[in-house]
Amino acid sequence: MSKLRILYVASEVDPFLSTTQVADFVRKLPAAMQEKSMEIRILVPRFGLINERKNRLHEVVRLSGFTVPVGDVDAPVTIKVASLPSARLQVYFIDNEDYFQRKHVFSDKEGKFYPDNDERAIFFCKGTIETVKKLGWSPDIVHCSDWMTSLIPLYLKTTYKNDPMFKDSKIVFSIFDTSFDHKFEFEGFYEKVKLAEIEDSMLGSLETADFNGLIKIGAEYSDLVITSEEQVIEKFNNILNGLPDKKIEYVSEENTDNYYDLYTEMVGV
Repeated sequence: MSKLRILYVASEVDPFLSTTQVADFVRKLPAAMQEKSMEIRILVPRFGLINERKNRLHEVVRLSGFTVPVGDVDAPVTIKVASLPSARLQVYFIDNEDYFQRKHVFSDKEGKFYPDNDERAIFFCKGTIETVKKLGWSPDIVHCSDWMTSLIPLYLKTTYKNDPMFKDSKIVFSIFDTSFDHKFEFEGFYEKVKLAEIEDSMLGSLETADFNGLIKIGAEYSDLVITSEEQVIEKFNNILNGLPDKKIEYVSEENTDNYYDLYTEMVGV
């Protein structure tokens, strides 16, 4: 039997960047699954706080040099790679000078939320999918973590639903309590999110154009919605009202056997 292939997509991973609980989750779980003989890839943004020299990032020329649409702009994508210390795991970093070369992650030095964080998330989600295609690596499971990855389930279930690379992939969406108060400009947000085969009617969960909307659309198009933070289940199930078949399952990150069982059950192994 071939190894199960799992793609982890997140906003950050320790030790390259650690600002929320997401970073620790994405550091530990992929390493644990690799120890269980699964084949792993990790993709994160290359935020400006990540020191390339210290972390030994280098550009992967064969993967770089393409663009993804964000509204009326074709944004260039650069791919860099580094190894996760002590785990023999490669981490791929999606970079763009305009979106990620800043000294802060989601808010400026005064704590003001970047108004183009919607574009940054859209760019990252579109760029992730195209990078995996360039890798020629078809994942059995795509495990998305946190709001910045929430459009990947939408794209995989619509634009890429018949793509040989993803047509059999199962999608897990992990929710974390990393909420923000900012509301994006509604009409512009819709237009920038779109790709081929995506109509306005498919974007109803995004109508609030905020954190809750991103969580809701990520859940809507995922095969399984989970959290490792038991205390937030009620809060996020309230957000998912209107999606009667979507309820958050609690899966403790302390027992990695839970995730192994979850993955193998999803793909019928």
